Amino acid sequence: MSFFSGYWFFAYLAALLIPAAVLGLLEKPLRPYRLALTVFFIYMVYRDTPEQMKYLLLYAAGAAYLVKIYAFLRRRYGRTPWLYGHAVALALAPLVVSKWSAAHGGTVFGFLGISYICFRVIQVVIEIYDGVLEDVPVTRFLEFLLFFPSLSSGPIDRSRRFAEDDLRLWTRDEYLDLLNEGVYKLVLGAFYKIVCSALFYKLLNDVFAERYTPLYLVGYAYVYGLYMFFDFAGYSSLAVGTAYILGIRLPDNFNKPFLSVDIKDFWNRWHITLSTWFRDFVFTRFVLNSIRNKRFKTRLGGAAAGLMVNMLVMGLWHGPYAHYVAYGLYHGILLAVTEVYQKKSAFYRAHKDRLWYKTASWFLTLNAVMLGFLIFSGHIRDVWQAALYYL
Repeated sequence: MSFFSGYWFFAYLAALLIPAAVLGLLEKPLRPYRLALTVFFIYMVYRDTPEQMKYLLLYAAGAAYLVKIYAFLRRRYGRTPWLYGHAVALALAPLVVSKWSAAHGGTVFGFLGISYICFRVIQVVIEIYDGVLEDVPVTRFLEFLLFFPSLSSGPIDRSRRFAEDDLRLWTRDEYLDLLNEGVYKLVLGAFYKIVCSALFYKLLNDVFAERYTPLYLVGYAYVYGLYMFFDFAGYSSLAVGTAYILGIRLPDNFNKPFLSVDIKDFWNRWHITLSTWFRDFVFTRFVLNSIRNKRFKTRLGGAAAGLMVNMLVMGLWHGPYAHYVAYGLYHGILLAVTEVYQKKSAFYRAHKDRLWYKTASWFLTLNAVMLGFLIFSGHIRDVWQAALYYL
């Protein structure tokens, strides 16, 4: 069994969400039932992979101790960069070990969901360092960390926002709105993942696989991009819909990304919780640190460099593979060039609101995005081989 995949998961989910809806409509606390479901689904998903379950529980326990100890040290010694850096490094270390091990054929500290759990831990450490959080009760921290709808693939919630919903007792009318929205998102997610994603996956394998002529590679890029969208957007919608019914308003992860008019707009619409996480905790901090240390002559130069660093880190987060690094650098370059162009170009300022310009910009953005998906897929070597063959 896996999260939001397979007959048995959906059968259990459908049956177990009914009592949640009843509790919500009766204005009863949802938290105890939500905790019970999280324990149940974690057990069901990881029971066939006991090593993964061991790593998951070990990391969760270690993260809880790390956060408590760092919160204590932060109160005692103040905003100390040395302690903060070590806390972030300790939170990040299992993810680095896992990714590196997987890249070399191993399974050291690898478990389903480690990337997204790691993001949550680092976020809490950063907010303690910033003074936004003074302390995090262990039980609430573990609830936030292990909430099953978003455990394996997000969306990436924020701890304070999650805590507000976690302790909230919804009125009947409020919960009815949550229930309606949750059911809608479940239906939409099921349609995306079970129908649309499966269709484009079949096209990838039956029509475009192992065909490296330029025309087929263009087709592969588009079909792969659409498959990625429907598969991940479907998963995210299922997770968000489930969370709504359980009384947690997980943030949406996609907002019509293929209507983006530039690459910045695309990253405000695609995998929103991931891109905003990186924006807040990587890009912004890099830029502010660069300003303090006068690393660049202009703020625009610092912003462009920050975008490159941000996307390179995002590429590495997917895994230490050449195509992921290339994907990150590719989008970093696109974002940096776009940032400089929009800030410096008189032509852009004069025409950016005109329909013909928006249409042309949308077309270029869509094709740039699809090329990025081709890079992400790992078939970029095939592109070069095809290009050399036809030159």
